[in-house]
Amino acid sequence: MLPTLARSPLLDNRLRVETPEGVDLLLRPAGLVPRALAFAVDLAIRGAILLALFISLGLLGKFGMGLGALLLFLVQWWYMVLFEVLNQGRTPGKHWLGLRVVHDDGTPVGWASSLTRNLLRFVDLLPFGYFLGALSCLGHPAFKRLGDIAAGTLVVYQEKPAERPALAPAEPVAPPVGLSLDEQRALISFAERQASLSPDRRRELAAILAEPLATTPEDAERTIQGIARALMGAT
Repeated sequence: MLPTLARSPLLDNRLRVETPEGVDLLLRPAGLVPRALAFAVDLAIRGAILLALFISLGLLGKFGMGLGALLLFLVQWWYMVLFEVLNQGRTPGKHWLGLRVVHDDGTPVGWASSLTRNLLRFVDLLPFGYFLGALSCLGHPAFKRLGDIAAGTLVVYQEKPAERPALAPAEPVAPPVGLSLDEQRALISFAERQASLSPDRRRELAAILAEPLATTPEDAERTIQGIARALMGAT
């Protein structure tokens, strides 16, 4: 079954992807400008590689020129594919811009898809200067060029994993009663969010749990912090 793509509001420009397993993923497609910059970086790198090869192979005469023509083909057509498949969808240019190539369902790009999107790049180049590719990117809701449409791929921003909030300093306190997994998560969540809550709001929320935790409303916040510290230390 094919994944379902639903376009999110234009302000955040995100795609919600539902995989065949029913898992929702949020992907942020990259627009024309960052993709063009990433391509320019990769083009410069390929140019530097080819220049170094031809200078060194030129010393070998006709054999070197023949070998250089073969390497030109390999670098031109396999540079993108090898990096995309072996480096989690990221060429050096994409890595520098924080982009990566994935399948439409958010899974890592494979050999067939990468080959298809890169071999069809010559179509995007028509009639000159990536005109068709740019037109396709600007007109597609997920900024796909023609090669991406044919290959079933997306170029998205590489989301950085969010850092877990630090707990406030507190002495570990053993829970006075047995806590379910959901209750443990709730206490840890409160402790992690304490910096984003006002003092009055923290005391108000903590006081609700004073009786179940066998403490006073005044000490409830400190008790929760201590229990959360003990729970996190145990894991």
